[in-house]
Amino acid sequence: MNAPAPFAEIWRGPILESVHSGHAVICDAQGQIIDAWGDPDVVVLPRSSSKMIQALPLVRSGAADAFGLTTAQLALACASHEGADIHVDAVNRWIGELGLEDSAFRCGPQESRDRNVMEAQIRANEKPCRVHNNCSGKHAGFLTLAKHLSAGPEYTDPDHPVQRACLEAFEDITGEVSPGFGIDGCSAPNHAASLHGIARAMAHFAAAPEDSAEARLHRAMRLHPELVAGAGRACTELMQACDGKVALKTGAEGFFIAILPERGIGIALKAACGTTRAAEAAIAALLVRLGVLDANHPATLKRINAPITNWDGLQTGILRPAAGLL
Repeated sequence: MNAPAPFAEIWRGPILESVHSGHAVICDAQGQIIDAWGDPDVVVLPRSSSKMIQALPLVRSGAADAFGLTTAQLALACASHEGADIHVDAVNRWIGELGLEDSAFRCGPQESRDRNVMEAQIRANEKPCRVHNNCSGKHAGFLTLAKHLSAGPEYTDPDHPVQRACLEAFEDITGEVSPGFGIDGCSAPNHAASLHGIARAMAHFAAAPEDSAEARLHRAMRLHPELVAGAGRACTELMQACDGKVALKTGAEGFFIAILPERGIGIALKAACGTTRAAEAAIAALLVRLGVLDANHPATLKRINAPITNWDGLQTGILRPAAGLL
């Protein structure tokens, strides 16, 4: 196994205080590695970066068309949203159209990441619902597929038809037999693959025909970046900075993917330390390297060459991308 490669450096004044490292792979439309850092064969859990793969059966089965899902709903099926009103209201309408309520979700309740929603609930002495969970859009997709298949309500069970379809799609486009899975934060199985396999899957999305399930999903993400994450989040801001030419998705524990349809290439990366700032710095650096992201865009400068300030607002350091990524 190759050692992780440097991703980002933290400087405090003239002193290099810490270095984040990780693994990254860029694949072409044939699934071949164009560039790699660290170990392409490292086995990873892609976490929420695999949500568009988990949404493939929703479209491939005909469920999305049978229920008349919009591009906004397809974007939500791929989202890790903030739990803001724009997300919660849309997901509530979706499950309402299915004749279901919040109790149908098998993801747990989660405090909204949107400050206005969170504070309003505190003032009203209300508890967060399952729809506030950042994965509720994905679970609305699972519920839609379960209803289309006339399957039971325990759709997160690994042996449920929904999860068997997700595993089939995952192994299909990674080109690998998954060695196993972990249970994600939202209670659904999250299947493992090599980092090369995940990058191969993203390149498969990028090169898929316009009328394919893959293209419909990444197009929905690019059309609705505000639904995929939310205000201030890297996925949303960097997709907007790329003028809708790139689909991006973060995952817990330092994961990130990118789908570049105009280039037919895909990216997958994993920060070995599991930190968000390392993964965000690395994906921004690679997008700059590929010429699809302006190095001086404000969204970029929040992730690379970003000032670090203290509680008094004084700049105490800087977050820099590792030279090898640029």
